[in-house]
Amino acid sequence: MTGGPDRIRVLDLEGVKDKAGFMDRCVRDLELPDWFGRNWDALFDVLTDVSFWPDGSEQALLLSVEGWRPYASARPEDWETALDVFTDAVDRRRGRNPRLVIALTLGGSDHTPSRPPV
Repeated sequence: MTGGPDRIRVLDLEGVKDKAGFMDRCVRDLELPDWFGRNWDALFDVLTDVSFWPDGSEQALLLSVEGWRPYASARPEDWETALDVFTDAVDRRRGRNPRLVIALTLGGSDHTPSRPPV
């Protein structure tokens, strides 16, 4: 594979306060079926199963995680688990086609930079 991902999905965690909300947001933003297990193992399974990815093509998928900072601050243990799931899913797809890329998007209206932009 050459170049960057060709498909992009956004997981917007803005306003998510707990694990149940996190999983509900995954269902909404990743267009998961109602029978999705809403647990960490189930999330890993759907992230690594290309049949859940948009259009099922062989193109890489970029999952952009946005609005995650408040959730990470409020639920640090759950967030650490989420990061482990994201890392393991990317590692599982490493060297396979299509690959999975997960990016934590910085910025947002609720975050004040520690230093002003130059």
